[in-house]
Amino acid sequence: MASSSEQQKQPTPFPHGAFLPNGHQTDPALPPGHPTIGYKLNHFMLRIRDPAISIPFYVDLMGMRTVFTMNVGPFTIYYLGYPQTDEHRADLAKFGADTAGNLQHTLGLLELYHVHGSEKQPAGYYSTGNEPGHLGFGHLGFTVPNVPKALQRLKEAGVEVVKDLGVCTRQSIPISDWENERRVGVEVKGTDSEIHPEYAKVFNKIAFVKDPDGYIVELVPQNMDPLDP
Repeated sequence: MASSSEQQKQPTPFPHGAFLPNGHQTDPALPPGHPTIGYKLNHFMLRIRDPAISIPFYVDLMGMRTVFTMNVGPFTIYYLGYPQTDEHRADLAKFGADTAGNLQHTLGLLELYHVHGSEKQPAGYYSTGNEPGHLGFGHLGFTVPNVPKALQRLKEAGVEVVKDLGVCTRQSIPISDWENERRVGVEVKGTDSEIHPEYAKVFNKIAFVKDPDGYIVELVPQNMDPLDP
């Protein structure tokens, strides 16, 4: 049994490879009347260099549709979302109007933020959060009905694939050599730092691609059970 000092040195309190809904169940309760009742994760904003390049990726290739746009002066914002009904898919003007009218209560929106003039800057002008020395943001996750078909379609459109299906190697895991050089995220075979086989089952079924600005987009199968991948 590990000593208390050894336990304190562990980087995580969770057992290796265990999928734990609600973690260790240490979250505080949410009683009626709690001040955060009604909060929603509504949208995510990405800076884009050139909307003429970025918008087609999310609209034509990823199937999102425009909720609204607004030229604010020094920048333009583009709000995108997914029509959820046959009516909205058949009438995109109604989709935009209805969704904009209920904007604060809609989930899963993407805000693309174009600062005027950035389109004249070279590719790579914005950090994606995945460059060594500037790590932070990781990826946007999209669930799709059929990952192989979605990935093939993106490949045919010339989209860069970061991680293909069926791949789960040290190089494909989003931990950089830059981190390993600093003794961060080092994997040692045969120890609890090794990629767990249960996670590998999941990771083999997802793919990662890059959008035109280099942000990583994850494709996750909608029919996958994380408890039994």
